[in-house]
Amino acid sequence: MAFNNRTKVKEILASAEVGKSIVVKGWVRTKRSNKNVTFIALNDGSVISNFQIVADPSQISEEILKKVTTGACISAEGVLAASQGAGQSVELLAKSIEILGEADPEKYPLQPKKHSLEFLREIGHLRMRTNTFGAVFRVRHALAFAVHKYFNEKGFLYMNTPIITGSDAEGAGEMFHVTTLDLNKVPKTAEGQVDYKQDFFEKEANLTVSGQLEGELAAMALAEIYTFGPTFRAENSNTTRHLAEFWMIEPEMAFYDLEDNMNLAEDFMKYVIRYALDHCAEDLDFLDKRAAEEEQNKKADQRSEMGLIERLKFVVDNEFVRLTYTEAIDILRNSQPNKKKKFAYPVEGWGTDLQSEHERYLVEKHFKKPVILTDYPKEIKAFYMRQNDDGKTVRAMDILFPGIGEIVGGSQREERLDKLTARMKEMHVEEENLWWYLETRKFGSAPHSGFGLGFERLNLFVSGMTNIRDVIPFPRTPGSAEF
Repeated sequence: MAFNNRTKVKEILASAEVGKSIVVKGWVRTKRSNKNVTFIALNDGSVISNFQIVADPSQISEEILKKVTTGACISAEGVLAASQGAGQSVELLAKSIEILGEADPEKYPLQPKKHSLEFLREIGHLRMRTNTFGAVFRVRHALAFAVHKYFNEKGFLYMNTPIITGSDAEGAGEMFHVTTLDLNKVPKTAEGQVDYKQDFFEKEANLTVSGQLEGELAAMALAEIYTFGPTFRAENSNTTRHLAEFWMIEPEMAFYDLEDNMNLAEDFMKYVIRYALDHCAEDLDFLDKRAAEEEQNKKADQRSEMGLIERLKFVVDNEFVRLTYTEAIDILRNSQPNKKKKFAYPVEGWGTDLQSEHERYLVEKHFKKPVILTDYPKEIKAFYMRQNDDGKTVRAMDILFPGIGEIVGGSQREERLDKLTARMKEMHVEEENLWWYLETRKFGSAPHSGFGLGFERLNLFVSGMTNIRDVIPFPRTPGSAEF
């Protein structure tokens, strides 16, 4: 059923029905004219390809054609004809053109030339009209759809966990406060502290950094659930890898041990990447060529050995190598880059917190396959991870990909109340704030596991972009909250 009289460019190019009368609507990319004919390149966002409209000045008034400028929005009605030019099979012979929205050609910032990503971030309200960002956000949509499709097919329930929370899942303390208090007249207690009893929730509240802990509650009743929602971190990091607002995918599964967790995570990652390869071929081909051009601008020793599509197929086509953190440390400590002091962060021994350069070495140089690392030192991992019998390590697992390093982090969760409370004391995590979490260990506790995937990290990997601000429509970063 059609809801309006517009035919999408994607549908036109797929069917290529010569002789069919249609209406097409979109934004003008370019226009070129001579005294006999005007050629208009139109894009409507449904596909990366522009669609050519051929306008005869004897049929379309000069007044209308003057307003057909780069950036203008138009509606064109006409008949599809076999294209005389290369690049597409059909074009539209326009019978009429309507100007839906004019664009001043002197002021419109997206001229038909290559713009830097830095410039495009400054005009975030318009950057989605470019080929690059159109491709990125169509890929983002496909990945989001694939996430829901995968978990639905596996029988998981989609769970909405709180955006406003009274807990800090990571124990990092870098959280955005939520309050209705007048910041010019903050009420204080007799001890001089903020009197949160007068606040909306009558206690301190924050924006969540993770839905995991609440997800665990749901898994203890519904067995297999996943969350997919916004998370927030008030980390003052102006880097290409940090956002203050981002999206997380966090499945939690009752009765899963670490091995089950790894099996699910590997299958899930292959599924969503394969979905993008199968459904975003034209966009990924464009992004692959774009990434190759970017690589040429890098120093020779900084260039990736694989192209974008090659990296995606590398993940889909290879079994993930699984090894312990201890085994990884031995490999890294004895590696040539470490011996020759080429790592920016030398690997000196057990307990080292691995950096992206170490993770990429394991994936790209040593194994030449995606890697899952397990059994990390407990000192560098969160309180909720199940402790191993050695007293030194926890049942954690991280998935490492080429070009990006860690992309998934997860663990078997600590289901034993005594072990969990002892670990919380060691890490100075207040039991009082997580009483509800501890009660799940008192009433019908069960082995369970889960992992987290930063959706923007996934988008970075699949799109080949290098700055995380370029894979989310409206990035939130220190000093920037436009829109």
